[in-house]
Amino acid sequence: MTSLDDLSVTQLKGVGNALAEKLAKLGIYSLQDLLFHLPHRYEDRTRVIPMGSLRIGDVAVVEGDVMKTDLVMGRRRSLQVTLKDETGFLVMRFFHFNAAQKNQLSEGARVRCFGEVRPGRAGYEFYHPEYQVSPPPMPDEGQATLTPVYPLTEGIQQPRVRGLCQQALAYLRRYPIKDWLPPELLADYQLPAITDAVQLVHLPPANAPVHLLMEGRHPAQQRLVMEELLAHQLSLLQVREQIQAREALPLLPTGELTRQFLDSLPFSLTGAQRHVLSDIRQDLSQPLPMLRLVQGDVGSGKTVVAAVAALQAIGAGAQVALMAPTEILAEQHFQNFSSWLEPLGIELAWLSGKVKGKARQQAREKVVSGQAGVVIGTHALFQDDVQFQRLALVIVDEQHRFGVHQRLALREKGVGGTLAPHQLIMTATPIPRTLAMSAYADLDTSVIDELPPGRKPIETIVLPDTRREDVVERVRKACREGRQAYWVCTLIEESEALQCQAAEVTAAELVERLPELKVGLVHGRLKAAEKAAVMESFKTGELDLLVATTVIEVGVDVPNASLILIENPERLGLAQLHQLRGRVGRGEQASFCVLMYHPPLSQNGKARLQALRDSQDGFYIAEKDLEIRGPGEVLGTRQTGMMQFRLADFERDKGWIEPVKEMAPGLMESPEIVSGLIRRWLGERLRYGDV
Repeated sequence: MTSLDDLSVTQLKGVGNALAEKLAKLGIYSLQDLLFHLPHRYEDRTRVIPMGSLRIGDVAVVEGDVMKTDLVMGRRRSLQVTLKDETGFLVMRFFHFNAAQKNQLSEGARVRCFGEVRPGRAGYEFYHPEYQVSPPPMPDEGQATLTPVYPLTEGIQQPRVRGLCQQALAYLRRYPIKDWLPPELLADYQLPAITDAVQLVHLPPANAPVHLLMEGRHPAQQRLVMEELLAHQLSLLQVREQIQAREALPLLPTGELTRQFLDSLPFSLTGAQRHVLSDIRQDLSQPLPMLRLVQGDVGSGKTVVAAVAALQAIGAGAQVALMAPTEILAEQHFQNFSSWLEPLGIELAWLSGKVKGKARQQAREKVVSGQAGVVIGTHALFQDDVQFQRLALVIVDEQHRFGVHQRLALREKGVGGTLAPHQLIMTATPIPRTLAMSAYADLDTSVIDELPPGRKPIETIVLPDTRREDVVERVRKACREGRQAYWVCTLIEESEALQCQAAEVTAAELVERLPELKVGLVHGRLKAAEKAAVMESFKTGELDLLVATTVIEVGVDVPNASLILIENPERLGLAQLHQLRGRVGRGEQASFCVLMYHPPLSQNGKARLQALRDSQDGFYIAEKDLEIRGPGEVLGTRQTGMMQFRLADFERDKGWIEPVKEMAPGLMESPEIVSGLIRRWLGERLRYGDV
């Protein structure tokens, strides 16, 4: 039986090959795709607003007569059309126009237009508004409906998409949309059928509650939101199934290496670390690949947990790969693991983009022969020429910096190319629970929610940069007392060159102002060896003050550093600021974080800095970050194509996350439903699980 999925958009009037190609850029090929290209907001065009009552920033419908039409030759040629009504006048300005348009908008024509009020040379202006010449009468109040606004791509205007969606709705009578969800499930949540929901969202009736539609809370929108969240959940469970369809090598714990390692540590594990290790021990013993995410706040001891997991694999005669997103972090892991594991007779290999020639050749030979029990590096570990003898455990640090496809690429390097390696994913960026349940549905989650004893809380101080003098004195005082400090220069624009330049200028200024202190500098443009040498000097106490860009965000551990100053913290996300703050507070002494902002602060900036001042808890901060910035930014680059929702909004719709998580496993037993929902909502992005 023919369905909307089988009918091409070229069935619609006015859709030739050129328009079909543009629609394909939006992922629209069939009529079903078009009907699931949903409006992301609505505009209220039900009333004409008098021009005299407009304010800058208003989005409104106005109607009036053309007073005059001028061609203006400025820096860019434009068509300037002045409209007037009884209360005032307004200019419509077009930078792209043709002769027909100019003739149509001649003096005396009656025009209704819709746009956003901006200040202009000739008073208030609308740039490129939608307009009608000789418009029909406005509908009566009881008949007026909201106007949907759709996501666009280059070369397709809003009216064109609106027209196509209206045409497609006419097909719904003959070809209703398949409802994949069981009727009892819809009844439980009092949700409408899918065809009714789609119809209403594209064409809200005049009596629909405007406020609910504008906020995305109408039952028809919520029906679609729930289905979209469910499709994402199912797609990740499918990724998990694909990985777990392959067997893994069961790594049975012998305990001998682990016991020696734990005995050598100068501290004992926290309860939270022991709890997480018990989860990992059990997972690694199974013939199914472990897929576990370990979240732990800054300084909670994730690296020790990773080392114990590695020892379980090595004890069972297997190899371990540890992958980190940056050279600095990978190097830090290499140093830690070397100092812990070499005394136990375990060899390590180091592979990063910077390891070239003979050194790389030697490292690869140690890996392929199995001589190296642990291989540590950056994404260089993915490369085809890196072959393992018996890889059974992959540890990935700061997972959100890698796409899911990169993590999946390592599964091909498992024992004999047939057994999938176990995967342990670590992050020091606490992920809000709701987000973890959705974005990481393919992983089991463990949380290290306890800091080691003796960690002192860090006092956070927020100051305007007019107090720079005081801050420099504060640095001088801390270093005089034998402690060390960081001075962090944040991003200027998105340019690495400018960022490094700013750090260089700051370092030069501080050398001049603090001649008695030894000042070092690290930024992204230094060679790895130079960076490592400066970091080493800071670690050993040869340097008092380290000026750095945000490259020091993760994994740098200097217990004697008790003061960190962050310039322009308003430019960074909360999670990143929390990470930077975690560079201090690692020793016995009281520690301070000074956030020096450039006034005036936006509301958003104030909220972020206040959240940091209020709390040391990474999970609280992550929830705040999600509220303020939304999921796309909080997750960074994880899962290309993931988290780009058409309709769902994490903050507004988090109430659905728990029910969706409960529904999904039951539906996984019906492959037809799973593929139908994933195809409908993820379309061409469906394949991110296949590598």
